[in-house]
Amino acid sequence: MSAVAHEQPITNSPSQADILLESFLSLHSPEGFRAELIEGEIIVAPPPDGDHEDYIDLLIDQVKAKSKVHMQVSGSKGLRLVSGGLCPKNHVIPDATFAPRSLRLFRGAPSWMEPDGIAMVAEITSTKPDLDRIAKRHCYARAGIPLYLLVDREKSQISLFGKPHRDEYTEVHLAAFGEPLALPAPFELELDTKDFL
Repeated sequence: MSAVAHEQPITNSPSQADILLESFLSLHSPEGFRAELIEGEIIVAPPPDGDHEDYIDLLIDQVKAKSKVHMQVSGSKGLRLVSGGLCPKNHVIPDATFAPRSLRLFRGAPSWMEPDGIAMVAEITSTKPDLDRIAKRHCYARAGIPLYLLVDREKSQISLFGKPHRDEYTEVHLAAFGEPLALPAPFELELDTKDFL
């Protein structure tokens, strides 16, 4: 008598990356807190302090008033970005996301949208400055976002990163607080940072 081989059912069990992403997407952060998924780590940040909000306001006011191309801006738009390795896609919420108003990218967009058409993202350093200086910079470059503006409060300087290639920007322009910083097309404006002092 021959033994009959029984096939084991094939199960598609979720990967660790799938479980992490599902956990992140079902997370309920306390009111005012911001949750992001960056390179396989869930980051929950407290509400920003008043200085952080003042810097964002100064930046947005100038871009809206001086930009050659009329810009749409969001301070809460979730971006779904490619990630490195086996991590799920990064889910990042920049302090400010700029896109030409003519594209109307935010209208009808889901909570987490792809970054296609985004002209620039901006971050103001806060409780975890190296997250903005390093991890988010790599995320934005890898996603091909043309410009990343970092207002570094601890260093009293602004960095404008441009020309993304792989997971890094190949061009950087620095200005100490108080010095002007030129933003290229589509903005074509000089950012006045005197009020950042």
